[in-house]
Amino acid sequence: MLTILGFAMIATFLVLIMLKKMSPIAALVLIPALFCVFVGKGAQLGDYVIDGVTGLAPTAAMLMFAIVYFGVMIDVGLFDPVVRGILKFCKADPLRIVVGTAVLAAIVSLDGDGSTTFMITVSAMYPLYKRLKMSLVVMTGVAAMANGVMNTLPWGGPTARAATALKLDASDIFVPMIPALAMGLLFVFALAYVLGRRERKRLGVLTLDEVLVEEQETETVLVGAGAKETEPVLVGAGAGAGNPGTGTGGGGAGLPAEEPEDDAAFRVLDPERATLRPKLYWFNALLTVALLTAMIMEWLPIPVLFLLGAALALTVNFPHMPDQKARIAAHAENVLNVSGMVFAAAVFTGVLNGTGMVDHMAKWVVGNIPDGMGPHMALVTGVLSIPFTYFMSNDGFYFGILPVLAEAGHAHGVSSLEIARASLVGQPLHMSSPLVPAVYVLVGMAKVEFGDHTRFVVKWAALTSLVVLGAGLLFGIV
Repeated sequence: MLTILGFAMIATFLVLIMLKKMSPIAALVLIPALFCVFVGKGAQLGDYVIDGVTGLAPTAAMLMFAIVYFGVMIDVGLFDPVVRGILKFCKADPLRIVVGTAVLAAIVSLDGDGSTTFMITVSAMYPLYKRLKMSLVVMTGVAAMANGVMNTLPWGGPTARAATALKLDASDIFVPMIPALAMGLLFVFALAYVLGRRERKRLGVLTLDEVLVEEQETETVLVGAGAKETEPVLVGAGAGAGNPGTGTGGGGAGLPAEEPEDDAAFRVLDPERATLRPKLYWFNALLTVALLTAMIMEWLPIPVLFLLGAALALTVNFPHMPDQKARIAAHAENVLNVSGMVFAAAVFTGVLNGTGMVDHMAKWVVGNIPDGMGPHMALVTGVLSIPFTYFMSNDGFYFGILPVLAEAGHAHGVSSLEIARASLVGQPLHMSSPLVPAVYVLVGMAKVEFGDHTRFVVKWAALTSLVVLGAGLLFGIV
């Protein structure tokens, strides 16, 4: 019964958010609460929720202060050179923009933190997608898949969990997997190329020219108000990409500079913004490198590092109290949305674990594996990792289910290393799981409905996982 109710709870949650019948935060709270009552353990709901919140509180704290830290770094101009370099490469070509999104997300993912990757990637690419009327779910989908493949780095989490659960060396798991993971990343880049061509076909071919910009309110610019005379201006015409409200019909692919609801999002590159701190650029760069180094080396817990980093960044860049309050207020919406979603997810995970649904689901799946598949347990593990890491946390899968799969593999002569490598296959899809806090940073900053992101990304991310698994089998890694 718990097995059936567990699958039913997950299915109900996914259907409701994909059909937009409930918001993710409401669904994460109300659906598990209802199923907890169905299970007959409504009296223990409070304990389950507190346990879930306790487990995710460090993650919520990390996200809160990470958003403040990187928000401040964006405000002071740390990432402006990187963004301008990407914009110079992408120009106004939808194909280049989508490929650039994948490349940027993959590079930034080297720090091993999904939230950081999504904050930087969205901050850099969001203005282009909005100005050119490109699909924002393409941006979130491509970024999530690129980060999912890179999430397998030893300091990213899954590899370390697999090594710990099976008492193996992380490098013995990861290094042989590099060719298969490289194939997965190449597939993401190829997919980005295909999606970019589709966007180019829909919008037409656009061009950027360096022209003098008159300081007029109706001027159509790429990066919002405050652009200097040498900022690039949209002058190309996309097929069917009209510019309503400008009196230009279909001749302009950009949007008017006056868009009150979106102006704040397009000031990422505004060279005149008051928050810039060019004299402190190298201090901020060194602080960020030191923070990421400390995170990778695990000198302190990640929440503590971001708490200290945010406090130091605010104090040095904005020594006056009113300025600090203004910066915190500017990022308060993102902080509240993300932290609220994390604590709502704690209800879902708390009920799944507390009622025993996860354990029963795992045992049912493992128990229904045919005996003839025993010698192919690595393949079975790879296939199971795709849905399992989507429907549960990495901790639940790697510490709860992976040891059971490894034990079954041992009985048929399959080594723990092969099982561990195969368990990494599902990460491209895992990064879009509703139980991954970082995905709410991604969709929240991109202003994309979680249901829309899910509908778009699931099929492509699952295919990416299968490519990694196929490459692993081809190379004899799993």
